[in-house]
Amino acid sequence: MTKSDFLKLAESKWEELKALQGEPSFYEYEKKFDEIWVDYGRKALEKSISDPGKDRRKKKNSIADTEQ
Repeated sequence: MTKSDFLKLAESKWEELKALQGEPSFYEYEKKFDEIWVDYGRKALEKSISDPGKDRRKKKNSIADTEQ
């Protein structure tokens, strides 16, 4: 993940964060902020590691498994 990719991802969440200022209660603000932040963190982590697989249950074969 490059710096520009990271900033693009952050920019995509900016409008959602800005919209939170209209929340009447702090509880709702905090709840929605947490949801946005967790989603942002998940996407940043996935992009920095690699592209996630289609099937979340499928395990990757290690080199040791293929050499047997």
